[in-house]
Amino acid sequence: MAETGIITRMHPSVQDIAEQAWNTLLDQQPHPTPFMRHAYLAAQEASGSATAATGWSARYLTQWRGPALVAACPVYLKAHSWGEYIFDWAWARAHAEHGLPYYPKAVVAVPFTPVPGTRLMACDPAQRLALAQALRDWSESEGLSSLHVLWCAAEDLEACTQAGLMQRDNVQFHWSHAGEADFDGFLARLTQDKRKKIRQERRRVAEAGVRFHWARGADITPQDWDFFYHCYERTYLEHGNPPYLTPDFFQRLAHHEPEPWVLFTAERAGEPIATSLIATGAQPTSAAGQNGMETVAYGRYWGATQRVDCLHFDACYYQPLQWCMAHGVQRFEGGAQGEHKMARALLPVRTHSAHWLAHPAFADAVDRFLAQERLGVDRYLQELWRHSPLKN
Repeated sequence: MAETGIITRMHPSVQDIAEQAWNTLLDQQPHPTPFMRHAYLAAQEASGSATAATGWSARYLTQWRGPALVAACPVYLKAHSWGEYIFDWAWARAHAEHGLPYYPKAVVAVPFTPVPGTRLMACDPAQRLALAQALRDWSESEGLSSLHVLWCAAEDLEACTQAGLMQRDNVQFHWSHAGEADFDGFLARLTQDKRKKIRQERRRVAEAGVRFHWARGADITPQDWDFFYHCYERTYLEHGNPPYLTPDFFQRLAHHEPEPWVLFTAERAGEPIATSLIATGAQPTSAAGQNGMETVAYGRYWGATQRVDCLHFDACYYQPLQWCMAHGVQRFEGGAQGEHKMARALLPVRTHSAHWLAHPAFADAVDRFLAQERLGVDRYLQELWRHSPLKN
């Protein structure tokens, strides 16, 4: 396909695209994350985590001006709606009830990763719009029921809206650095009841004889990764499901791109009993009129081999927050869902996705539903802010 000197291509694997070209384009985006990097996406494919066999058939869309990569995004043909964290089961059920296929559908996302950020990489806003239009045109030409751009950044949403996709809003909980020098400074910003609760929770963990240490990047040993995976797998199995990600996925990350990862390990009597894993990345920022970069941390996975009261809160929130304050991290994103995060001073933020449905009647019905849902999200956010854990 060609348009004004632009060549559009589809690739069955990210490995067909030069890593340097992909990452260079990603680094130019307003909201890059480590989960959109070439090595992360390649590890999901090569490890068998996100493949046709697991319901994620890759179709990477790229646009080129001569030899230069000017736009790109990951696209998957999905045979189900698992691992997306934006729920459209009712839409699939409605299609089935009317004898219409909903799967396969097209999804622009990072598999199993509900982290907001750039989805449509482009050299400028006009090219981002062209990419969004190419996605819709391709979905229509393939006879797909729908196209979904999940956990997208604001600039992606704008391009998708111009291309005729419908907006859907959700809520996550993020912490932002407010100049606290340490964890005591963090607690001082909270209301008395929240300070008391957090201190009680941390005291219970400490009185149970649990101590934490952390390792970053290449300092995370193969033994650390093995124990982490044991904990991660156990968490999924306790909920009756196999884990989405394979051991080989994390081994590939440790080998090919260890830099973003920070692992917290809880020990009792010298024995590891729990882990939590976060990732870090840099995003452009403009503060006080000065352009620069800010470090962002992303809470990802956790698991434990022993039950200790409040261990989850310490491993997943307090230890990472304390680490973030000590290392100049400006924001910590706590992951999908979870109102309990507000009590730990992770505050509500609006997140976005964009959707196109081929069938006009279904598209009209979903459009009306999404308009009402956005009003519900507005009311939900207002109610959450009425219960802010911050003083004043």
